[in-house]
Amino acid sequence: MPGTRYQLEVNPEIPPRLARLDELANNLWYSWDRPTRSLFARLSAGLWKAVHHSPKAFLKRIDQKRINDAADDPVFLGTMNRVLSAFDSYQSEPRLELPGKPPLQSNDLIAYFCAEFGFHESLPIYSGGLGILAGDHCKGASDLRLPFVAVGLLYRQGYFRQTIDREGHQTAHYGDNDFDDMPIEPVRAEDGQDVRVSVGFPGRTVWVKVWRARVGKNSLYLLDTDLDENTEADRGIAHQLYGGDRQTRIEQEIILGIGGVRALSALGLAPTVWHINEGHAAFLVLERIRNLVALNLPFSAALEAASASTVFTTHTPVPAGHDHFTDDMTMHYLGEFCNDIGLKRETLLAMGRVGDGVGGNDFNMTALALRGSRYHNGVSRIHGEVSSRICANMWPQITAAENPMDYVTNSVHVPTFLATDWYETFDRHLGLGWQHRLCDQGCWNGVHRIPDQIFWSIRQSLKAQLLHLVHSRVRQQHLRNQGSEAHLDRVLQYADPTNPTVLTIGFARRFATYKRAALLFNNLDWLREIISDEQRPVVFIFAGKAHPADEPGRQLIRQISELSQKREFEGHILLVEGYDLHLARRMVAGVDVWLNNPIYPLEASGTSGIKAAINGGINLSVLDGWWGEGYDGKNGWAIKPAAEGLDAAQRDNDEGRTLYELLQDSVIPMYYRSTSLGYSPEWVAMAKQSIASIMPRFNMQRMLTDYAEKFYSPAAEQWRRYSSDDYSGARRVAEWKKRIRAAWPSIRLRRIDQGVARVRYGEALHFSIAVQLDGLTPDDLTVEMVFTRPGEPTTERARRYELQHERALENGEHLFSLDLTPDQCGKMEYRVRAFPTHPLLTHPFEMGMTLWL
Repeated sequence: MPGTRYQLEVNPEIPPRLARLDELANNLWYSWDRPTRSLFARLSAGLWKAVHHSPKAFLKRIDQKRINDAADDPVFLGTMNRVLSAFDSYQSEPRLELPGKPPLQSNDLIAYFCAEFGFHESLPIYSGGLGILAGDHCKGASDLRLPFVAVGLLYRQGYFRQTIDREGHQTAHYGDNDFDDMPIEPVRAEDGQDVRVSVGFPGRTVWVKVWRARVGKNSLYLLDTDLDENTEADRGIAHQLYGGDRQTRIEQEIILGIGGVRALSALGLAPTVWHINEGHAAFLVLERIRNLVALNLPFSAALEAASASTVFTTHTPVPAGHDHFTDDMTMHYLGEFCNDIGLKRETLLAMGRVGDGVGGNDFNMTALALRGSRYHNGVSRIHGEVSSRICANMWPQITAAENPMDYVTNSVHVPTFLATDWYETFDRHLGLGWQHRLCDQGCWNGVHRIPDQIFWSIRQSLKAQLLHLVHSRVRQQHLRNQGSEAHLDRVLQYADPTNPTVLTIGFARRFATYKRAALLFNNLDWLREIISDEQRPVVFIFAGKAHPADEPGRQLIRQISELSQKREFEGHILLVEGYDLHLARRMVAGVDVWLNNPIYPLEASGTSGIKAAINGGINLSVLDGWWGEGYDGKNGWAIKPAAEGLDAAQRDNDEGRTLYELLQDSVIPMYYRSTSLGYSPEWVAMAKQSIASIMPRFNMQRMLTDYAEKFYSPAAEQWRRYSSDDYSGARRVAEWKKRIRAAWPSIRLRRIDQGVARVRYGEALHFSIAVQLDGLTPDDLTVEMVFTRPGEPTTERARRYELQHERALENGEHLFSLDLTPDQCGKMEYRVRAFPTHPLLTHPFEMGMTLWL
């Protein structure tokens, strides 16, 4: 039609008795509370999911008659009142004793910074695993009543929507988010004006608006630069998640780190613990230092005070994954910071140096985060070991096994990812309140008491729901790509939601090369043999996105698409486009087997396999990330990493062979070893063990308790020790470290006793070491002997014995001695070392200094 098109949206009037629906729609509690989701689904009759999956957007577009009818429906009102009662109870439930040793105090506050958060489709500011983990972290903090606030960026465009054409080419579709449709609200000051903070950029000021998303009992504050006061370029800083060039990236990270600290200050919040979740937010360290210098602390003391209360979590298992910027770019943006606090350029740049490796001559955000924190962790036991090696240059004289890098293994938020189909059965067989006993192994052993037929029927129902969604998406994809209806029947022949009996194996994650989506296709003849048995059919479902700039990842999608169209693989391999949280939830709940075969040890943690396991899916995975801790020999299948030293082709051949052997000899035969009841008892037993063994160890309650005990509580205590009495603790530590660094090159160790090579059990040994202190006091360092078995590295398992200071010697040395009666027999090795010691240190080796005799 000719003429200008104008847009008009007419919003319904919500009846007073339904007024609190808006409160439910504006709290992300609905993303994990089953009755709340059911309430909106009932009200919408399907419309909710058609409107961006946002209850808030749906309430703005619902038909007036429908909302009026709901207000007069006693059944709906009764359901709503029960939901509101549960919501009010959740909000008002008193805080129990907080976790931690000593427990966190009522006036503590944890500030959690991350570049992305994945709660639900209705808040599309996430791209993948980092964001989903951050969202789960926030939900779990609310469940545990932790004093917690989160900070992120509000992107006008979240991650892209994906389509795949008939040749397998991925197309990225970006659309602007309508903030009015999202479960967020502007934060208002007392005068009713929007809360805004300013961040200085070269030659200009960038203004940042603060929005709030309610996450259960806690808040996520989101920073928005799309304001009229900013230039067009600056309005676009937070336009797109992980978009733009290096300049955009550093500007986003300045807004997140520096702007985030200012936003919390503007809101009157004073965190006692700061958590940097991945290096994107590390600039917060600099802003905290600036604030402390303004209180008349010298830079060195300000650094100690800020870092003592900061936790840094790294999720990246390869050096190339850490953000880094050139010195010139760094100083272009941070030169004014140096001027503000009187800091030399070289001192600032040194905070971002890592030495050898990728980005070694650039300003590295991981290095800044490490130097600006005293608590550091990887996200699984294996990843903690990998990170301690990657970051070893931060503590050059400390072995990787002893440096301050720790770990907390990632977990999942059970209410979000456990399919609701399980709730009634768990109530009946585990007992009411099982949701509050997530870490109780005894409770979860009760899964084995669930009758096999009931267990199997739930599993089949979940698979049918998955196949229904897969059927719908593949059909839409096929017809859009001009495929025929007749051919579609061939493509979907094994994905029949009305008869979900085919063994279904899922692979869904980001298409990055190290995740090896194509390992299954390493030997096509063998794969063809595996799937050719018409009596035991198998379907592999692949889903995931490749970053638009990642050509090798995009090529993986094309390869899978091409193979899925070959006649011999048709119907056995499905590539589903549009991977999102909705599809992810269906896949982890519905597949029989979760396939994960990354290159060891490059899977930092991975949590998708956990989500599958708690729903009764069985993992078939390389022993990397969380699976290296979760596998018990009875709850799935493990692909042992190939021997070190093999080239990539040999490694893939070895591990691909193991994958094929497991599929052919174990997985497929067990699944189809059915009885007259229509299922395999062996399979059901393993699926039950999957839930029973994984649920109590890999849930958010356990993970956040670990964070509280290892990091949050000690960091809060350190903040009190460092900041009390006008930051006297921070000042003392800074001065002491200055003395240590000046004297350390002159410290010498000399053995005085003669030593013996053989003694009888029960005989005492005497050791005497002379130490040249060069002006330090005996209390400034620890002298110790480290006993290990021959060939063992110096690790935390070694036996360590501290030598005691005896007296000063005539030549300026000091005598340290130890009387020791060995309590082990056999050959042992021992070495002597000294390292700096101070009662206020967070970690005994935080200075990275050790002198070996």
